[in-house]
Amino acid sequence: MLIAAPPIDVHHIDMNAKRRAEMRAYSKRHYGYASARLHPKVIVEHIAVAGSARSVINTFAPDVPDSELGELPGLCSHYVVAGDGRILELVSPKWRCRHTVGLNHVAIGIEHVGFSDGDVLHNRRRLKASLRLTAWLRCRFHIAVKNVIGHNESLSSPYHRERVKRLRHQTHGDFSHASMRVYRRRLARIPCETAG
Repeated sequence: MLIAAPPIDVHHIDMNAKRRAEMRAYSKRHYGYASARLHPKVIVEHIAVAGSARSVINTFAPDVPDSELGELPGLCSHYVVAGDGRILELVSPKWRCRHTVGLNHVAIGIEHVGFSDGDVLHNRRRLKASLRLTAWLRCRFHIAVKNVIGHNESLSSPYHRERVKRLRHQTHGDFSHASMRVYRRRLARIPCETAG
């Protein structure tokens, strides 16, 4: 029997026709083909740099150009792990989200409430929820443990692809390689199959 899904609160942001059309245009510019559909091959772990899940939702819900790159559709991530370990689904993993330059065409994004890697790695409740969610997604979509990466590792992914020259080396500092070595070691202990 496959690993069971963790409890997930569905709190979808509006992925309406306009936002999906913007994602198709974004995908054409950045990956060379127009699609809003996601066929996941990577999971990217993020630190939200926010103190609450509500703050993360409020950032992702509006479809406005982001302050860093000024592009549409607005930023989003598929899941948020709240401070108390609750898991919220903001976007179905059937749709692409803008969370990691170079990987949005293949990656599920998971945000974690907090301000540093340690806010997840040293918080038993958040880490347990994160590992459970990631393990379930990894098994559901047949994603290898090595393709569960931190945002800081995005440039080293074999799936990284970016047609816009100025963004080919763009990444962020959250979930460093050192942090992800610890995270992946824990993740690898969770089998996809359970006795049933």
